[in-house]
Amino acid sequence: MTSDNLENLVGIGQLTKEPPSADELAGLRRSGESRLSDAERTDLSFESRFDLAYNAAHALALYALRRLGYRPKNRYVVFQALPHTVGLKTGHWRVLAKAHATRNTAEYEGYLEQDELLLADMIAATRALVDTLPEGGSEP
Repeated sequence: MTSDNLENLVGIGQLTKEPPSADELAGLRRSGESRLSDAERTDLSFESRFDLAYNAAHALALYALRRLGYRPKNRYVVFQALPHTVGLKTGHWRVLAKAHATRNTAEYEGYLEQDELLLADMIAATRALVDTLPEGGSEP
């Protein structure tokens, strides 16, 4: 991936360098994959599915960043870094960025629009993210 771009984010204070632990990586991956699976359950409320899908995407994007030895200063940067951590296509990470904005509106303003298309796109983008991650182990 493009480590120069990640180093630029370190330079402007959006990332710090910090080696990951195997337990941290395993926990992020396990949490992300489990939440993604649960987000696909149509018997749950829209709000629950949205929370699960968003948190799955965040955990997996954080996993992708942490496995390379970087820690973000804010939640959004994990999505912004996806083209550089795993080569995720622009369309996918932009869906996740939109989901982040929607999540913030829900968290801080108490309003969550029931947008089934965004939820479906978020789940698909997170599945695409899972497909970019290396199989098995947590080493880069």
